[in-house]
This record gives sequence, structure tokens and C-alpha cells, in this order.
Amino acid sequence: MDNCLMVDKLYKAYGSLTVLDNWNLTISKGQRLVFLGPSGSGKTTFLRIISRLEEPSSGVINSFDQKIGFVFQEPRLIPWRSVKDNLLFVNQHGDYQDILGRLRLTGFEDYLPSQLSGGMRQRVNLARALITRPDLLILDEAFSSLDLRVKASIMEDINQLWQENRFTIIAVTHDLKEALCLADRIIILSGRPSKIIKEIKVDLGRDRSFSSPDLLQLESELIDIMCSTQPEV
Repeated sequence: MDNCLMVDKLYKAYGSLTVLDNWNLTISKGQRLVFLGPSGSGKTTFLRIISRLEEPSSGVINSFDQKIGFVFQEPRLIPWRSVKDNLLFVNQHGDYQDILGRLRLTGFEDYLPSQLSGGMRQRVNLARALITRPDLLILDEAFSSLDLRVKASIMEDINQLWQENRFTIIAVTHDLKEALCLADRIIILSGRPSKIIKEIKVDLGRDRSFSSPDLLQLESELIDIMCSTQPEV
């Protein structure tokens, strides 16, 4: 399988504060990787580095040529543009009708963000990333503000789109159910300075409902692991 990303001895510090300490990681194309760790463990910093928004202090990151779609925690939509125009702003030739249909937003093309619910705005946020037809989709705690029902629905949408297109997903979250619904691999991080301390392979097939017995069993195991990690300092 071709690689999407290779990380070798990654180190990131802000002055005397070390955030990422000696990360080594390989992510293959089409994989779904989720990072779990305490607050302050550098999850978002890592996403910013692989998105080229920040530079590492040392180490090597080989991010192969690819289009990146980034879904932020807040929608960050242009408030005076309609749903359709928010999407066309990032890809003027994109098939906005198709992606809105897949995310169950047909009929809302001409609505402004202020006229939508929080869950619908986040669907538009996701649609804006997907209309670029990304090779790599980055999710930065993208659904933390949504209620469980809306979150489960969006997870279902993402998994369906992934089944069809097999883009790579790299996500960070504090939500264990969200991680298990999305991931093939879960990376557990220590507290700061952050190290990769454990990897868990997730083999739940296509049934990723929040209430499935296998998912709940894995969630229990993750809780034990997370509670035993080094706390933030």
C-alpha cells in the first residue's frame, strides 16, 4: 500500500515548552487514523504541521503530493455567502449539488449560514472540505460541539463517502465513540511532552453504530488505557 505520510523523529517545541517528542509514524493511503490524548498533548499542533501551517522544530515529515481538506472545530463559513457559494469559493468547478445531496443538504443551497442549525453548518463545513476531492481529510475535533444524534448521523455520512472514495482520514478527538466510528487505527498519546505510547487497530467492519456491542467493548478498553496515560503537566 502506498504511503500518505511518513514521520521520523518529529520534535516540536515553543521556546522551552516541548510539545511533540520523537514521534515516528507511517500512514498509508486510504487509512483512517485517529489520535486520542490529554488536552495539551499536541494533537492540533501535529495537524497544523502536516497541513504546512507550522514547521517542526526538528525531524522529518514526508507528506506526499496530495490535496488536503481541513474540517475545523468551528465551521468558519463566510457569513454573507450562501451554502452554495461557500462551496464554490473553494472549488468553483465542484459538483456542489452532488456533495450537498450526499450530506442531506439538498434544498438549502441558497441559505446563509445564519439560517442553518449548528449541525447543518457543520455539514456544510464538511462539504466544503470534500468538494475539493481531497486525498487527505483532516478533522480537528470537528464534531465536538454536536449532540450525539447529529454526530452519529455525520459519522455515517463520512464512512459512506470513505467507502466510495477511500481518501485518507487523520482526525483528533476526545470522544471515544467518535474515534471508534471513524478509525482503522487509534494512536494513544501521553501527556506533554507528548509521545506515542500505544496503537490500537480497530476492526469493526462497516457496522460502526455507537451502540454496537463490539464498539462498546472497545470503548471500555480505551477508557482504561486513557485513564492510565500520563496527565497534562
